[in-house]
Amino acid sequence: MVKLNPWFAPLAWLYKMAISFRHRLFDWGLLPIERFDIPIICIGNITVGGTGKTPMAEMVVGHLSQTYKVALISRGYGRKTKGYIEVQPDVHYMEVGDEPKMIKMKFPEVPVVVCEDRVAGIKRLREEHPDVEVVVMDDGFQHRYVEAQINIIMLDYTRPVYEDKFLPAGQLRDLPSQLYRAQYFIVTKCHEDLTPIERRLLKKDFLRYPYQSLYMTGIESGAPCPIFPEDAPEEVAYGSEVVAMAGVGNPVPFVEGLKKHYNVIQELIFEDHHAYRRSDLQTMADAAGERGVIITTEKDAVKLLNRNKIPAELRARLYYIPISITFIGSSPADFLLKLENDVRTN
Repeated sequence: MVKLNPWFAPLAWLYKMAISFRHRLFDWGLLPIERFDIPIICIGNITVGGTGKTPMAEMVVGHLSQTYKVALISRGYGRKTKGYIEVQPDVHYMEVGDEPKMIKMKFPEVPVVVCEDRVAGIKRLREEHPDVEVVVMDDGFQHRYVEAQINIIMLDYTRPVYEDKFLPAGQLRDLPSQLYRAQYFIVTKCHEDLTPIERRLLKKDFLRYPYQSLYMTGIESGAPCPIFPEDAPEEVAYGSEVVAMAGVGNPVPFVEGLKKHYNVIQELIFEDHHAYRRSDLQTMADAAGERGVIITTEKDAVKLLNRNKIPAELRARLYYIPISITFIGSSPADFLLKLENDVRTN
């Protein structure tokens, strides 16, 4: 059992009080809330750590962009810049953040911008792209300066929010009582054999109002893809020796998934949004040895695309795992068609 720092409990109480007071300022009208005349879809959570916001943002953008002119705005967490920047496919991830760059690479026709001031960012986005009909806001449930007509909240099944503690004692960064503002709950990391009782309990915990819907999901991993296809044309055979490498909020599901199909000889775990340095490249080469390959996450792969800084022998060993969201007990179409109807209504 992990022993908590004795200061964590009072710090967590102070954090909760500060968050509660901030919400009251918005509720009393003392802090302004901006309302836009096009639908704003916020994909967020109330905890720190990986809950699958980016794969959900990709799913929503990919579906809605078939019907609407969609744009995405993000804070651009981890970037070394400030202010408003429109993401281009060839921009360095440190200028815009790894996740916005990854989304732009997948959807080159979709305007993707980063701005820590979401109100100013959306206003400028609309000035520069007046044909935009829907804005997807990656993260920002706590950013109440923007009123989102549709809130999609990502929840980790393995860490129930009603049993969690506030930062720094736990992972809660917002009040569970604020979940009344959500229209959709996406419970991630569910096991496929959820019992009917477990499903009913989940719905009982979160579905408090008629306008709310809940979906249970898991993560489906694809086959390893080379980061540099021209240098690593061979497939990674099941059972091969591999090094698992990740710099994400919660690397455990990624590593455990690899262990089901490969012989993981070493784990290289970095902090979320880690910026890879020359020393890290040497660590990777040493870990892979003469036979192993390195398999990382899709988000980390974006940060390793500068081939000029990576030795050829290491480029041939770098792979990533593409992931997608799978729905348990329902289909993606159930969720996406309902979401599209809500967008049309708004």
